[in-house]
Amino acid sequence: MLKAILFDLDDTLIEWGDYLARWEEVEARHIESVHRFLTETVDKPPELEDYFTAYRERTRNAWLDARTSLIAPHIGRVLVETAVALGVAENQLDVDRCLDHYDWRAVPGTRVFSDVEDALSLLSKRGLVFGLVTNAYQPMRLRDIEMDDHGLLDFFPTCRISAADVGYLKPHPSIFEAALECLGVEPDQAVFVGDNLTADIGGAQAAGMLAILRRLPNRNAPLSEVIVPDAVVDTLLELPELFDEWFLDGWGHRAPDTVDHK
Repeated sequence: MLKAILFDLDDTLIEWGDYLARWEEVEARHIESVHRFLTETVDKPPELEDYFTAYRERTRNAWLDARTSLIAPHIGRVLVETAVALGVAENQLDVDRCLDHYDWRAVPGTRVFSDVEDALSLLSKRGLVFGLVTNAYQPMRLRDIEMDDHGLLDFFPTCRISAADVGYLKPHPSIFEAALECLGVEPDQAVFVGDNLTADIGGAQAAGMLAILRRLPNRNAPLSEVIVPDAVVDTLLELPELFDEWFLDGWGHRAPDTVDHK
């Protein structure tokens, strides 16, 4: 019986498609904030331009390595390692304090998909619990601020998993296993919903879950013969009908003998 749904975050619940500003410009403001903190607290702070350039290079290399290793970059460690590489004494640095001064919020121009609140409300009333699994290089305590800004945090009270915290990126099984353990469910009691064929669909299926692709016009990779989602939806409001077809013994609070077989 279905007990839980695991969701990807970006471009599954939060839409980035209308985001027009260059990411470098947004991130520069966050790095400037961290740099101000460094100039106030360390003996030999680097120049802002040097710090930002080195941070960007270190971040790029970490993501390049992650393509094959699936070891997740962690922005807090990158902020500290960059400062150390530029001559700051490591004992003067603290990952958590750097993260606090990174000052992460919901990115202007992003928004929650219009179907998300209605779909999550409907599914939660049926007794399903939700988990979140994101390939973010921000630890979840930063993404929590963003989710709260977007009004999503209350839907995910217990299970919010960031790759930065687990140490591995989807499709690595560790991140899915961490979420299932957090919710206390077995793989056959959960489904995964995401927008990425390799990370979300292939990863969830390898972990033993049914996997649903959220189709985004002109943004998903083309469907392949190698990774085939168990279902494709254009809106999360299609999920209840899909679950009626899949879980003939019932799902949520609905008793088996009241299922509409369609």
